[in-house]
Amino acid sequence: MSEKHKQILLAGNAAIAAGNNEGFLDLCSEDTEWNFIGEQTLKGKNAVREWMAKTYLEPPAVTVRNLIAEGAFLVAQGEVTMKDEGGKRTSYDYCDVWQLRDDKFVALQAYVIDPGGKTD
Repeated sequence: MSEKHKQILLAGNAAIAAGNNEGFLDLCSEDTEWNFIGEQTLKGKNAVREWMAKTYLEPPAVTVRNLIAEGAFLVAQGEVTMKDEGGKRTSYDYCDVWQLRDDKFVALQAYVIDPGGKTD
């Protein structure tokens, strides 16, 4: 299952990179819950859809450095670069802990930090 879960996440990241948020959301359960540690918690696929529409003004660039899978859990660590409303790109380091059920993302614990100095 571990390799399958890794492939599911990589397919989801590819969908987001292509601007296909719905393609990623197809990989999420209806009751998915995303907890951005220290910021906010999104409950349900519609809440995630609204967040993506507001946050991904253009597709983010995601670089996965490490993928670790065990049982129903998948950890992805890397860097994400996003553009804000003013057009400034900022890179963040992240570590996402995903939980899957029936090959769907049911929960996310996202640790995202601005390491400073990575803008244009």
